[in-house]
Amino acid sequence: MTTRSGGEANIPNPALAPIARLIGTWTSVGTHPMVKDTVFHGRMTCEWLEGGAFLIMRSEIDEPEIPTGLAIIGSDDALGTLSMQYFDERRVSRRYEVSVDGNVVRWWRDSPDFSQRWTCTIADDGRTMTGKGVMSKDGGEWEGDLELTYTRVK
Repeated sequence: MTTRSGGEANIPNPALAPIARLIGTWTSVGTHPMVKDTVFHGRMTCEWLEGGAFLIMRSEIDEPEIPTGLAIIGSDDALGTLSMQYFDERRVSRRYEVSVDGNVVRWWRDSPDFSQRWTCTIADDGRTMTGKGVMSKDGGEWEGDLELTYTRVK
């Protein structure tokens, strides 16, 4: 029999309060410049993990060109920062820095071989979000990446 431990730590993390507006179920529609003439349709859910200690994000696009992924967002209270651990069906695992400024959530990673930036703007009414990414391969020029519009389902 397994005994669950850590129950006392299953509480809201106040450092994550600025991203609480992401919590919910969303549909997504978008494009990617490398996949011409294709409109992507998908879903994303964001929910509290372990009572709010972390946020977990699950994303899925119906077309095979875009991987299904998971991300967990947490904080470092000593540094006052947020970060995200990402993993997808390709077995790609990445760490991103995260920031929140009002209705704008950003995440990014800098790596010599593949860097990314994502900016997601949440509408004032909280019913829609628009996200736009850019990427840089091998330290080269920044180019377009996935763009999605999210609509809240619940």
